Amino acid sequence: MIQGKASSIYFSIEEKAKGQINIYFNERIDKTNVSSILNELNAIIDSYPIHSLNVDLSNVQYMDDYGTSLLFTIKNRVEKHDGRFNIENVPERISNIFNIFKFDTIIEEVPLEKTPHPDIFTRIGEGTVKILHDIKYMISFIGSIIINIIYVMRHPRSLRFDDTIICMQRTGVDALPIVGLISFLMGLIMAFMSSVQLEQFGANIYVASLVSLAMTRELGPIMTAIIVAGRSGSSFAAEIGTMKISEEIDALYTMGFDPTRFLVIPKLVASVIVVPILTLFSDLFAILGGLLVGIGMLDLTANAYITQTIKTIGLFDVSWGFMKSGVFAILIAWIGCLRGFRVTGGAAGVGQATTSAVVSSIFLIILTDSLFSVILRYWG
Repeated sequence: MIQGKASSIYFSIEEKAKGQINIYFNERIDKTNVSSILNELNAIIDSYPIHSLNVDLSNVQYMDDYGTSLLFTIKNRVEKHDGRFNIENVPERISNIFNIFKFDTIIEEVPLEKTPHPDIFTRIGEGTVKILHDIKYMISFIGSIIINIIYVMRHPRSLRFDDTIICMQRTGVDALPIVGLISFLMGLIMAFMSSVQLEQFGANIYVASLVSLAMTRELGPIMTAIIVAGRSGSSFAAEIGTMKISEEIDALYTMGFDPTRFLVIPKLVASVIVVPILTLFSDLFAILGGLLVGIGMLDLTANAYITQTIKTIGLFDVSWGFMKSGVFAILIAWIGCLRGFRVTGGAAGVGQATTSAVVSSIFLIILTDSLFSVILRYWG
């Protein structure tokens, strides 16, 4: 317990009133004595109830960063015991050290404020404003694409043919194995499941009709579009989004290039060319999958299965699926590039744009396919 005054080779202590302590440090507070000072003061602080601790630095001739750490540690120990900490008579030379290490901002007590959470009406308002901004940008982006398509049609040499060929390879050729495999399995599954029911009525031959008609009109285009959206749509968004956050888009503007014509049009043209061709391959692989089931499980000959397939589907069915695939390709390229241009922030923004591009593309593909089904129903 402190009574009156106590001293050490490094400091002296005076008790002004009960629980009110003054500490007067001697000439130096540096790495040579900080450990000893801290041990002595910790013993005093832990064993004696201190309500207020004033540190007097008037006699200190030298202090280094270890000294500032010492004062900060003492402050924390005092406040841990619900006491107040104060520094008095700071010489100019020591004040300069405090300024270098920004000691004043460290010891300043910053009140913690809880971040208010917006209410439901604020969230609805923010969501509505964001949707309106997205619609506005979407319309302007469509207009920019149309203007640049017209420009490219009038000036074919302005199209970047090398980039278009590369996009065709990545979107079409590289996607052919996965499209073919999934379509083959889809045709096999459809043939197997339908044969279970049709075999009861002796109508095995109509398995060929079901697989061919379903794939050419509906499943072929939509499955191909979903695969391309997952592979290429996300790639478009990630590529343009990365360019956006690295300010390469701004660099294109500065150099006088139109980013839409430079980046979007080659991807759009490539998608419109290769996605319908991929759909034809998808139809073919699905029919081969059905053929495998027909020959292996239904005792059909390859000639009978192929003849029934040709009898069922006509040029209109293939053309209808081909046309739908072209529309789906436009949607995939448009949404992928749009999400890329809307990226904000860093790597997290690119990831969100990629996810949004895939989800939005799949939603629009299914929605558009539903509209086409209604049109075909009333057209027929």
